[in-house]
Amino acid sequence: MMHEKIPLSLYVHIPWCQKKCPYCDFNSHTIATNLPEARYVESLIKDLEWDKNLSQGRKINTIFFGGGTPSVFSSKSIGRIIAAIDDLIGISPNAEITIEANPGSTDKKKYGDFFSVGINRISIGAQSFQSKHLESLGRIHSNKDAKDAIKAATKAGFNNINIDLMHGLPNQDIREAKEDLKIAIGAGAKHISWYQLTIEPNTEFYSKPPTLPHTDELADIYDNGMTLLSNQGFEQYEVSAFTSDKKPSLHNLNYWSFGDYIGIGSGAHGKITTREGDIVRTLKSKMPNSYMERRDKNPRSRKSVSQDELITEFMMNALRLKNGVPWTYFESRTGISQSVISERVINLQNQGLLESNLEHLRTSDLGYRFLNSILERF
Repeated sequence: MMHEKIPLSLYVHIPWCQKKCPYCDFNSHTIATNLPEARYVESLIKDLEWDKNLSQGRKINTIFFGGGTPSVFSSKSIGRIIAAIDDLIGISPNAEITIEANPGSTDKKKYGDFFSVGINRISIGAQSFQSKHLESLGRIHSNKDAKDAIKAATKAGFNNINIDLMHGLPNQDIREAKEDLKIAIGAGAKHISWYQLTIEPNTEFYSKPPTLPHTDELADIYDNGMTLLSNQGFEQYEVSAFTSDKKPSLHNLNYWSFGDYIGIGSGAHGKITTREGDIVRTLKSKMPNSYMERRDKNPRSRKSVSQDELITEFMMNALRLKNGVPWTYFESRTGISQSVISERVINLQNQGLLESNLEHLRTSDLGYRFLNSILERF
């Protein structure tokens, strides 16, 4: 069966934040009064009961607690969710289990508490280490909070820490963008996710656009940042992901390699390969209250994915990886013959944008810079 060879991950969405950031278009909600933590945990476990059959006998290889700000929940609640996952589906030995943490809403002790309940990777949402940029991004933490968070996570025992940073910020120059990277590296970061700020619909920045660096400045910031990271021993393995200790995000690698994943929580997405070889997308009720009110009714909607959609989605994920994916993944993880796209692949090879042989599919160095143009062909 095709699905038996496809690794399985689990995404857990915790949708609350202390404050909604003006650039954020994720399904996140400001904590109004009391956080309904216990009720939401019960709903997550019920959701997992509904979805356990989607595993089809596979154990969970990676777990990711995202949001929102999942670190607003107690370690006791996170531990209970992990225990339920292991009980209902099963967690593979040495599974990667990540939680996102906001330096402004996670006290130092909590890092040790998360580590003690089974979290073994932490992603710290610093975004910047400069006060003026933190303020423009609407972040609730300070420069010191971000540095202290890295120290606290390290002291707690974490040896797999990601630092989220953004570039192309309002009125940011090259020196400031490089300084953020230098501070993260100086604080001991071995994995950095370095994203360019984009203005998305349904955000405060969309209705009140800030002044962003122009195109040439953005290119200079990117080129200078890439040089700095390379000189500091960081290897780019995905468009925005860099590691200096050979510890990529295994959870995200499963997404990009077109693996399967179950999504639980309000607004959570999933992608599952059925026993028949079909691929379906799942989506949970978006609003937290309606999600929790459906405890006795499956909150999942389900949609089959067409062949054209599968081709586009596979390429959008696989070609983000600097080294691409095994060519065999296209057929084994979509169920579509390689012959369906072989002509397009050959044309892109002839233009020097793709490198492909019988074993591997990846962009060339030139193609990686023009990734969006390549993806338009699929």
